[in-house]
Amino acid sequence: MKSHAQAVVIGGGVVGCSVLYHLTKAGWKDVVLIERSELTSGSTWHAAGGFHTLNGDPNVAKLQAYTIGLYKEIEEISGQSCGLHLTGGLQLAGNTERLEWLKMAKARGRYLGMELDIISPKEAKDLLPLIDESHFVGALWDPIEGHLDPSGTTHAYAKSARIGGAEIVLRNRVTDLTQNPDGTWTVVTDQGTIHAEHVVNCGGLWAREVGRMVGLELPVLAMEHMYVLTEDMPEVAEINQVTGKEVVHAIDFEGEIYIRQERGGMLMGTYEKACRPWSPRQAPWEFGQELLVPDLERIAPSLEVGFSHFPAFEHAGIKQIINGPFTFAPDGNPLVGPVRGLRNFWCACAVMAGFSQGGGVGLALSNWMVDGDPGFDVWAMDVARFGDWATLGYTNAKVQENYSRRFSIRFPNEELPAARPVQTTALYDTLRAQGAVMGDSWGLETPLWFAPEGVEPRDIVSFRRSNDFEHVKAEVMAVRQGVGVTEIANFAKYEITGPGAEAWLSGLMTNRMPRTGRIVLTPMLNENGKLIGDFTIAKLSDERFMMFGSSQAQVYHMRWFEQHLPTDGSVAIEALGMGLVGLSIAGPKARDVLAVLTDEDITSKAFPFMAFREMDLAAVPTMVGRITYTGDLGYEIWVAPEYERRLYQTIMAAGATHGIVNFGMRALLSMRLEKNFPTWFRELRPIYGPFEAGLERFVDLSKNDFIGRERAAKEKDAPTLKRVTFVVDVDDADVIGDEPIWHDGAVVGWVTSGGYGHFVDASLAQGYIPAGLANGASDGNGAFEIEIIGERRPATIQPEPLFDPEGLRMRG
Repeated sequence: MKSHAQAVVIGGGVVGCSVLYHLTKAGWKDVVLIERSELTSGSTWHAAGGFHTLNGDPNVAKLQAYTIGLYKEIEEISGQSCGLHLTGGLQLAGNTERLEWLKMAKARGRYLGMELDIISPKEAKDLLPLIDESHFVGALWDPIEGHLDPSGTTHAYAKSARIGGAEIVLRNRVTDLTQNPDGTWTVVTDQGTIHAEHVVNCGGLWAREVGRMVGLELPVLAMEHMYVLTEDMPEVAEINQVTGKEVVHAIDFEGEIYIRQERGGMLMGTYEKACRPWSPRQAPWEFGQELLVPDLERIAPSLEVGFSHFPAFEHAGIKQIINGPFTFAPDGNPLVGPVRGLRNFWCACAVMAGFSQGGGVGLALSNWMVDGDPGFDVWAMDVARFGDWATLGYTNAKVQENYSRRFSIRFPNEELPAARPVQTTALYDTLRAQGAVMGDSWGLETPLWFAPEGVEPRDIVSFRRSNDFEHVKAEVMAVRQGVGVTEIANFAKYEITGPGAEAWLSGLMTNRMPRTGRIVLTPMLNENGKLIGDFTIAKLSDERFMMFGSSQAQVYHMRWFEQHLPTDGSVAIEALGMGLVGLSIAGPKARDVLAVLTDEDITSKAFPFMAFREMDLAAVPTMVGRITYTGDLGYEIWVAPEYERRLYQTIMAAGATHGIVNFGMRALLSMRLEKNFPTWFRELRPIYGPFEAGLERFVDLSKNDFIGRERAAKEKDAPTLKRVTFVVDVDDADVIGDEPIWHDGAVVGWVTSGGYGHFVDASLAQGYIPAGLANGASDGNGAFEIEIIGERRPATIQPEPLFDPEGLRMRG
């Protein structure tokens, strides 16, 4: 074993071997993989080996498609067969709601180039004679599904990596990791010590334990997962003989099961409701290529449904029961990328679908390590998407919830209950008592809408307009016609101080920094000129700035900020988290309410739009910005948490004569759509540039050389895409995001977000289409349609905001 390496990969499962191969492919030859036992010794060896391209996040689906396409490449390089069986697969719908979900999945696949089809139960039976079609109302057919040999595939990655120059050391456990003063790592193993520039945690079942070596508690948990293998089945032999092909894959959502052929029999696996975690506190290092004790009683309800839906199974003998652990993150997606505060320490773990995602994970991570950017939008997999609130207890509860719901529908208005509430503000009980229906916003309980007296405060989940529709409308109308108040504690809040603060911020952001007492809105770009942030920045003094952004991206952004901080100590940045909370009041009567709370002059002349200052309100110290996300007259008021209750009570008292109402996040998002405002993670992501996103008024190319400036300047002259807003002709279902946009009979773009604009009385959708189509749309350049639940609905580009297009209300 060598004593020095550019990178050490810990873990010899399919993900670790993929990362190793991709590092060599990217040009890093001095790389070593350390495996505690043999390759595949964790979860990989007992995996069912299925793969597919379909995923709820289109960006993850692209990486899954890459993974599947990669297998022929590594077979050719290594000479090792992956044992590919490309059978195609069915996803079976047992009810109308599941069929609607499958129609939306097919629509997402359209703009990814996936050849998916919705078929009838009879057509499904023709493809899979094993089913009793009377239990189903339809199915989705995907020709790019199948299974492979987990061991062969892992060894194909490993052999390809060795051919590329990598070293693999087996039967050698990593026992300690220490970061040196220069940022490099000392990797202590049973066979000696390696000095490495980079360390990658691909520990699989032991990823949590590897993380703990560096003081990191990763949100990952292993779950027991069972599948059964049958004896040879005559029905399988008949299908093989008649079709000349293997039995196709199938997922039966109502049964929580999946099936595929295994030699002359079948494999049936379950994601049962009565799930069980494996080693929830600490994974034993001595666990090897062994299985857990089967528990047929626990999966019996799923098997009973399976035997009913696939009658041939009822008479088949069970040859073997496989029960082995697999790792999951709380939301089921992988944990990939650099860890904040740990230079050159990388994660590629919790990759539950290793044979669908392992190649894409390896590609993205190797790009990130070698080039400084993953090359894809990997937000859904970024390890930075979780905060400190994702504790061991939270993770264990959420993973079990996610596992038990793996084949359940997640509706767009559905809030899942496990491990909640975690974070609450001082107003939580007060707002609940007033009918607040709460949602989980990055671990924080946030009001979504308010049920009036006599109305049950709960969501009826649906893909269509639901029971909250009329109540959200009432909140929007009350704000637009009078005044409302909402909690904004779920923003990310930062304080930047020091003599170099302004120059540093200017080097990161596209806009000029504000004058003292003023606010600017500004995007932030990466080196490729793509959007990685969108902020409100206020200047309190020459050496003190406040900055507000998306809470979901707080760790993601702090990782970036800390990587770019000057080393001379001239700048300090602090993420304030729940140390600063806030309320927003908005509507034409907002100034009247605020005036009751202060003796200061808050007339439009004295406190104009985009002003920011410290002031006492209701006898408590606050910071107030004249801005709101509603696009109406309004203010954002920031206070320490101990003052929030008093501030809220006095606002409600002052607003009583003006009919002040509580409004929630759904009303706020409706109002931002009426103003064509974009939002992070939807319209603003690292696959879009600022001019594509319509943020040109916040990009000053004439100022200093900020990060991404050169690429942004090129984009300005020739943007590929353009963000547009559509008014959509709908019945009872609005867009939710990721729907395809059609133009003259072809898919040309995709929806990023949307919903109903209650004040303007229109169904709205934002999305990206080719810039040429956006620029020519007003000249009648063809008809647009948006596909909603399988139906193409007419859509018209709306070039100006439907609400207050000149911005007179918010500036007045």
